[in-house]
Amino acid sequence: MAPRLLEKYRDEIAPQMMQKFNLKNKFAVPRVDKIVVNMGVGEGVQDIKILERSMEELSAITGQKPILRRAKKAISNFKIRQGSPVGCKVTLRRAMMYEFMDRLINITLPRIRDFRGVPPDSFDMAGNYTLGLAEQSIFPEIDYDRLPRVQGMDITFVIKNSKAKEQAKELLRLFGMPFSDKNDS
Repeated sequence: MAPRLLEKYRDEIAPQMMQKFNLKNKFAVPRVDKIVVNMGVGEGVQDIKILERSMEELSAITGQKPILRRAKKAISNFKIRQGSPVGCKVTLRRAMMYEFMDRLINITLPRIRDFRGVPPDSFDMAGNYTLGLAEQSIFPEIDYDRLPRVQGMDITFVIKNSKAKEQAKELLRLFGMPFSDKNDS
């Protein structure tokens, strides 16, 4: 069975995008290609157990085993050597991507205290959207009582066929991403 957001994309979102941006071909409609969830764990250099615990939490959140990320260059100010483990990441595609996006938009983001929406200006030039979360405890898969430390993460929505930021923003808005108003401070 296809994920709920994939069916919504095919039945509702793609036709609306074609009409709004005057696209003739359904393959020219922007779509979410992958979601990358990245967790930087700088303290993992001193204690590998912190990094292992973060990998377990990321695995529980995404439903997929994360890969270990190592430092590309040595940074003496942070006591990081080249090749030291500094984080973990997961790349979600296809069905798992849509399931994660559904849980993120409809369950996780509303659980944030005093939530007024995600920032609407976090798009890069290619139309990809990056969302930073301050703590992993907002996910229902994480047991708050067994949480040894608060850890943040970055979630990047890689959008394919997006010609402009407006197309990418409209795509995520139609999926239900709660963007905040710019005027709201």
